[in-house]
Amino acid sequence: MTKTMLRALRGETLPTPPIWLMRQAGRYLPEYRATRAEAGDFLSLCYNPELAAEVTLQPIRRYGFDAAILFADILLLPQALGADLWFETGEGPRMSTITDMAGVEALKGKDEIHDKLAPVYETCRILARELPAETTFIGFAGMPWTVATYMIAGRGSKDQAAAHKLKDTDRAAFVALMDRITDATIEYLSKQVEAGCEVVKLFDSWAGSLKGQDFEDFAVEPARKIIAELKARHPGLPIIAFPREAGEGYIGFAEKTGADCVAIDNSVSPEWAAENVQKGKTCVQGNLDPKYMVTGGDELVQATKGVVEAFKNGPHIFNLGHGITPEADPENVTLLVNTIRGK
Repeated sequence: MTKTMLRALRGETLPTPPIWLMRQAGRYLPEYRATRAEAGDFLSLCYNPELAAEVTLQPIRRYGFDAAILFADILLLPQALGADLWFETGEGPRMSTITDMAGVEALKGKDEIHDKLAPVYETCRILARELPAETTFIGFAGMPWTVATYMIAGRGSKDQAAAHKLKDTDRAAFVALMDRITDATIEYLSKQVEAGCEVVKLFDSWAGSLKGQDFEDFAVEPARKIIAELKARHPGLPIIAFPREAGEGYIGFAEKTGADCVAIDNSVSPEWAAENVQKGKTCVQGNLDPKYMVTGGDELVQATKGVVEAFKNGPHIFNLGHGITPEADPENVTLLVNTIRGK
């Protein structure tokens, strides 16, 4: 019996959609917090294959999700390229910054990243052995635009102003950085697949700040290049793309890039996405508002049923419109899963 997740990614419309949640291994789970404390800090957890595999498995044991996603972080790749990376308690990631061509040229090449990322590949191998037979294993990476915004600004920002400034004032350096990230992302994801991942997901968390031709050049085109090369190396590999807050840019994104599935955030309604993106044939993933994982109750049940109903006439993978938050109640996730599966 083919895994339900893989069936949906092949374009099948299923009576019950497969389900997994972005950031399903995370701080809302007490078992995750205990394992992270054992690791010492977030990056130590990412680079400890046994503990990273353990936190990947925790939500599968608890909820029986149809897919597990590798526990890692999108910023491990720029660190492997030579950027300094650290996490400020309560504030998130900080990085050394790239502001010109000299900074780009100082980065490592695409074939020099694997020593640093070897523990991630070992995590993949452990999970390929230990995940239940029915569970699909997803690898992932950040898309070049989103990764570049961190590498240029040295931190996350709401408007990605530093990246837009470099894009507009030193196009050559910006394009060179995007190309360097694109090439490294292909190598990184290819190694994840070789180590056991069955699906890969591309996270473009800041795609929504790219407008007009910039969206085509720096969200669509890098995705197309990465997907084409991965599919050439790994025929039949299913790929999910998530150009978050793309709005109208979601329309035709799968066709333009070659993605097998487009993940939809919750800034658009499931009804709009069903009509404009899914159209009965394109696999979509999403898009319940993560707030319901905090509030729970009948609102959660009704909103969940609404998402399932909206996407019922085409291939659909149930997920949130963004990652589950640390404030989520684990019991609400149980209610979500039971609602979808009719228990």
